[in-house]
Amino acid sequence: MSEPQHHSQDVVTGQFSRLLKHWRNVRRLTQIELATDANVSARHLCFLETGRSQPSREMVQLLGSALDLPLEERNALHVAAGFVPPYGDKGLAADNLQPVRHALEFMLRQQEPYPGIVIDGRWDVRMRNQASVRLLRPFRDSYRMDARVADNAMHVVFHPGGLRQFMLNWAEFAGQLIQILHRDAAQGSRAAARLLDEIMVYPGLPSEWRLPGHTASSPVMTMQLAKGDYRLAFFSTFTTLAMPTDAVLQQIKLECFFPADDVTAAKARELAASPSEGDGHAVSHE
Repeated sequence: MSEPQHHSQDVVTGQFSRLLKHWRNVRRLTQIELATDANVSARHLCFLETGRSQPSREMVQLLGSALDLPLEERNALHVAAGFVPPYGDKGLAADNLQPVRHALEFMLRQQEPYPGIVIDGRWDVRMRNQASVRLLRPFRDSYRMDARVADNAMHVVFHPGGLRQFMLNWAEFAGQLIQILHRDAAQGSRAAARLLDEIMVYPGLPSEWRLPGHTASSPVMTMQLAKGDYRLAFFSTFTTLAMPTDAVLQQIKLECFFPADDVTAAKARELAASPSEGDGHAVSHE
């Protein structure tokens, strides 16, 4: 199971020393090693970890960078030290992120007639193009899962009543997917750590998935779906934003699905051309 994480919304002023020591241990650094990386004295770092000294805003920023923390956790470190968090975290709805929303909408439209979705740091689907609605509707209509998790990309794959019931290569595909969560949790993602805990309670998951290290069996992992005679096969790519200075944007991913065979490509074009499917270029927001 993933290592317990400190969560930024649970952090209060005065916990800086505890949080600093936690992240140094997660990164497997000695005080001397972290002091060297941050270009500060080991004595001063020791005083910060024991609470004998209080950090300046600049010192918090320096240590967050030296520890290579996600922006969300750098915010938490600032809050624990008594400072206002420097990185925005209002989400895609924030007024100043309108250009980003427009860019994501543009990319989703360009992905037509193939599926595309935007997921956040919790793997919740925030935006999707109409191709993802058209092509996956037969499967989604048969989901037997709580609506609370039906729009979470990870839960949909692992829940017995979600996409898992239609995935021909589920064990192989899910085994690779859970390693993404292990990797993200090891890098400091509290959302990934929580998702690991939630997913591992589902029935039928191999015990070895509780630990990282499962190796890939193919260079590109395909998702093979079937419901009766309706069959699809996709591989996907992830796109992230370069050099974000917003904690939410750092976690945003655009996942684009591409046909892995001619049958899937033909079905995507056929459904996109069907008048009954409506505007194939619209983008929906969750």
